[in-house]
Amino acid sequence: MTMLYRLSAPAAALAGHFGAAAGDDPWAGGHVAANQFAPVITAGREFVAGPRLERQPRRLIPRLWGVPPPMHLAPAADPSRTVLTVRNPDSPFWVGNLRNSEFRCLAPATAFMEWGRVDPTTGKRRQHWFACADQPLFAFAGVWKDSEVASFALLTCEANAALRQCGIERMPVILPDSDRSRHDWLNGGWDKASGLLVPYSSSMMREVG
Repeated sequence: MTMLYRLSAPAAALAGHFGAAAGDDPWAGGHVAANQFAPVITAGREFVAGPRLERQPRRLIPRLWGVPPPMHLAPAADPSRTVLTVRNPDSPFWVGNLRNSEFRCLAPATAFMEWGRVDPTTGKRRQHWFACADQPLFAFAGVWKDSEVASFALLTCEANAALRQCGIERMPVILPDSDRSRHDWLNGGWDKASGLLVPYSSSMMREVG
């Protein structure tokens, strides 16, 4: 499961690349870990009353990475163990938000870390960092929830061949480098958006330090 990713670009560069308004987002670049704030891009009306516009402007806005768990699990759950990724988009916990495109978001990144198989020489699992060879700045498919603190999680899918060789079974959904794909995730119906939940091509990825 993805528990750490890197976003080296500052807020102004993110806004320019993804066609969003930067607002007051203070992001200067760095790593994103569980239960930390990170910039995401939304195209929903959120706190604005009335129907969403056909071409609602995209906004860069801070969200907490890690959604509080379902209520029936919350009493026994460690509050720090939030839900970072979505494995089953048809789960009742996620279905309402994912079918409503206003709750889908882009989570920009420049690299991400996955735990691979155990290294026989050390007895410890190895860290593997991956980036996209064709887009230095890319976007994960994300979804946010309006809890006490608005938070988000990353969609996942089966790992591609490059990650499976490292002993990794699932990977975050990386959107293709096209504004059409980003529009379909942020604004499209679920029939179009769900078609994006596929592994990123191994030939378009590279392992980085």
